[in-house]
Amino acid sequence: MVLTPRFFPIPDSSFFLFGPRGTGKTTWLRARLENALAIDLLDPAAYRKLAARPERLEELVAGNPSARTILIDEIQRIPALLNVVHRLVEARPELRFAMTGSSARKPRRGGVNLLGGRALNRSLHPFMAAELPGFDLEPALRTGMLPIVRMAPNPGSVLDAYVTLYLEEEVKAEGWARKIGDFARFLEAVSFSHASVLNLSAVARDCSVGRKTVEGYLDVLQDLLLCFRVPVFSKRARRRTSTHPKFYLFDAGVFRSLRPSGPLDSPGEIDGQALEGLVAQHLRAWLAYSDSDLDLYFWRTPKGLEVDFVLYGADGLYAFEVKGSDRVRPEDLRSLKAFRNDYPECRPALLYRGSERLMRQGIPCLPVQEFLLNLRPGRDLPA
Repeated sequence: MVLTPRFFPIPDSSFFLFGPRGTGKTTWLRARLENALAIDLLDPAAYRKLAARPERLEELVAGNPSARTILIDEIQRIPALLNVVHRLVEARPELRFAMTGSSARKPRRGGVNLLGGRALNRSLHPFMAAELPGFDLEPALRTGMLPIVRMAPNPGSVLDAYVTLYLEEEVKAEGWARKIGDFARFLEAVSFSHASVLNLSAVARDCSVGRKTVEGYLDVLQDLLLCFRVPVFSKRARRRTSTHPKFYLFDAGVFRSLRPSGPLDSPGEIDGQALEGLVAQHLRAWLAYSDSDLDLYFWRTPKGLEVDFVLYGADGLYAFEVKGSDRVRPEDLRSLKAFRNDYPECRPALLYRGSERLMRQGIPCLPVQEFLLNLRPGRDLPA
């Protein structure tokens, strides 16, 4: 299998690498860290031995004196190992530990030793467009950008099985949801909130479960790194803004797989949600892999003016509106113009499905495929 190069820069010091299953954490690290001592906690034999006696890690390291890098896959499965890693890092500063995880639940909730800042916290995301040769927007909107899906002979079948993997291997195995059927209905119901403000009470009604149960399910989804929220931008606000964040599933293909559709659903609406989510996941990856200090927001007023993405920090202020049409209409620029009036320092841009770069009312209008292909860590935002 040909390895697709990733933009993720591997640190020289010890680090955690978190990301959902299927993002290629293990594949990429094993290819780049060829001489590492690799320990896979998904291997039942390795798991049993280290879970029963975590200090065996010290014996493994001592028995491989030439290994200066130790790769531990799915570190969250045995949190007690981190105490051993901590001791080794302090005793042998020349060692580098690369520790992957597809769930942040135990580290976040169990008072787990995260090495007191001695290990960097990094994340790996689905493919970015510029990482793929021959990137095409249409397949990306249908099946997403997960490496495990993109590299499969039959991407649709793998995508359909992806959520089942989480239901069976993560949620059910760890006992995080008492009733898997209720959790499955929650996944379907919450998909309707992709690229919009999440109404937990409405989701609870759709699932026929209590709001507290839905809050717990949402925590599970976040801990499995399968979703994220984008907060409202309110710096020096000249007008009232919304207070609730927007909700996104982490990959456009996972959204399409979860989102049921029928004759009463508008294909344009679902495509628009998928497109906005695809841009969102690219911006998150660009921020994670860059040295930029920008943070991701959105902007919305009670009167309905909304800018999909605002990036703000010492490196500037950017505003992006995403439209699913192949044409730019005057009303498409209304929210960006209002935002520019409030924040003259911003660099606004409209992203649309057309093929031509345009300038309308002083606002660049960029083909979204071109924008995604030009979005590369280490370069300025294409605006």
